[in-house]
Amino acid sequence: MQTEQDGEPLLGGLLVLDLSQGIAGPYCGMVLRQQGARVIKVEPPSGDWGRQMGRAREGNTAISIAYNAGKESVVLDTRQQEGRAALRRLAEKADIIIQNFRPGVAERMGAGYAELSKANPKLIYVSISGYGPEGPAKDLPALDTTMQAVSGLMYVNRDAAGQPRRIGLVLVDLTTGLYAAQSVGMALYRAALNGHGRHIQVSMLQTSAALQSYVVLDDAMFPGDESAIFNVPTGLFATRTGLLYLSMLNDAMFERLAGLLGFDDWLADASLRTSAGRMPRADEMNQRVRAVFATQTLEYWEALLADNDILFGRVGHPRDLCSNAQAQHMGLFSSLMQKGLGELPWAGVPGNGSFQPAPGDAPELGQHTEAVFTEFGLDLA
Repeated sequence: MQTEQDGEPLLGGLLVLDLSQGIAGPYCGMVLRQQGARVIKVEPPSGDWGRQMGRAREGNTAISIAYNAGKESVVLDTRQQEGRAALRRLAEKADIIIQNFRPGVAERMGAGYAELSKANPKLIYVSISGYGPEGPAKDLPALDTTMQAVSGLMYVNRDAAGQPRRIGLVLVDLTTGLYAAQSVGMALYRAALNGHGRHIQVSMLQTSAALQSYVVLDDAMFPGDESAIFNVPTGLFATRTGLLYLSMLNDAMFERLAGLLGFDDWLADASLRTSAGRMPRADEMNQRVRAVFATQTLEYWEALLADNDILFGRVGHPRDLCSNAQAQHMGLFSSLMQKGLGELPWAGVPGNGSFQPAPGDAPELGQHTEAVFTEFGLDLA
């Protein structure tokens, strides 16, 4: 049930200075902006390198729009004394700062936490890095793809032949941004209690480890066994008209499936009554289900599986989500009007209740420099 307070922005009135580039940092800033904060994106004269990632139309990429919509863009050349001075003036007014320079770069710019918190003791300062602020790998460059390789995520996503594969989404970047935004929320709570800010440090390597906590545990508990099977029958199955993914949540669900498919021999076999008993026969059992599923349409199996409370999902394209009946009922997508591109679909962040701010378009490089300088009494020269 929603209350009147659900319509209030969670972070309304807060000012975020987003110095980050790419994906992880900008995504953290975008989450905070979607929760009601004002976000000023500070870019070098050449712009955030994320503006050049991927295919471009009218000077925009999907990445630059998705993770910067609604922000204000200000250009500062922090290689110059004037740029560094302007940055410090803005930092004095900020509640939150996000940066993802390599360790030591922000400090050399005079924009490290120790320096900026002197004039702003309640400042919450987020440092996002690839490998953390110290250690033998701290200066190495990092991207989502290389971090997937280093951390083992590509191996976890290996194909049937055992070949490591990249996960087709910037999972490490996005999750790092989410962990950072979550930590900001905790730091805001602490600051409200004691009046002190916090230096939050989040690395992509740490995120990769956290994402794989159960994988690492499973490997330690069962050394040498890489079967990676949770339950049977489970997997991707082709019907006459499309693909679905079937998953057995528990033994009771398996019994319902066996009865539904008429596999009385499975129900009579005591060795198949537990997940542990079924796993050694995974290939055989999946093949039998595959043969039956291929005889009917996707719609037929969807109705039957849903009626019998068996876990499944129709395999679709991301664009299908926009027209998904449940997604439409929940209002998951709104519209973003981007200059030169017109109306685009936009998915807001979860947890805002009835408050879903208009996404706003992604800014052009330096679009708000003059207005922000005037507002904060900075010299444009």
